[in-house]
Amino acid sequence: MNRINNHLPNLVSPKVYHSAEQSILHSVDCVILGFQGTELHVLLIRFPYDPFRGHWSLIGGFVKPELNIDEAARITVETMTGLSNVYMEQVHTFGDLDRVPSERVITTSYFALIRIEPTLVSLTKTFDATWFPVSKVPLLVYDHSFMLNKALSDLRRKIRFQPMGFELLPEKFTMTELRNLYQSVFGRELEKRNFTRKVMQMGILKKLTEKDKATSKKGSFLFCLNKKNYQVLLDKGFLFDM
Repeated sequence: MNRINNHLPNLVSPKVYHSAEQSILHSVDCVILGFQGTELHVLLIRFPYDPFRGHWSLIGGFVKPELNIDEAARITVETMTGLSNVYMEQVHTFGDLDRVPSERVITTSYFALIRIEPTLVSLTKTFDATWFPVSKVPLLVYDHSFMLNKALSDLRRKIRFQPMGFELLPEKFTMTELRNLYQSVFGRELEKRNFTRKVMQMGILKKLTEKDKATSKKGSFLFCLNKKNYQVLLDKGFLFDM
């Protein structure tokens, strides 16, 4: 688990951007997911405002009047991670009357898939946040636990039809790392030989001559994406039946 310190981005400021006539506020909340070790992780912050000060929450904030909700979510993720062109998907809009006790707030949730390593230096210097394994997420404020579960459910469904899981991996990775990622997303063990065969049939991986020898003297071959074929498959979709 990586501890990240300091301040939150402006998008989680308590300042409310709305006219005097408005009685309903709109916010965005982002489920920022990364992969580390053998498990999917989610980025959480300590909620800075009463009455839930110090409790864990997702990253988000109110939508400024000059932004649409997709832009607000993208800026939230870019501000928090320092990364642009992040893979994001809109998940669901939550609008229960009492989801925020103090006022009426409708929020639209998103999931974002990032590579953890490139973000660590920037995040450590800038924000007070922590990466949690999805299996060990603490109690979250408001309905953020429902948002997280809905995002994970959408990811599990969509990853079978789009190869978006590769967005979570470094540029070079082993087949074991890739299988560990899919096992973490689906929450079950995947048979090694069958998984490798099906992945290679996609035609989007290039086997390198380099090996990762971190876990054994013999080492494991590294792979990278054929970005052109990957984009075609991402646009067209596929069925990865496991």
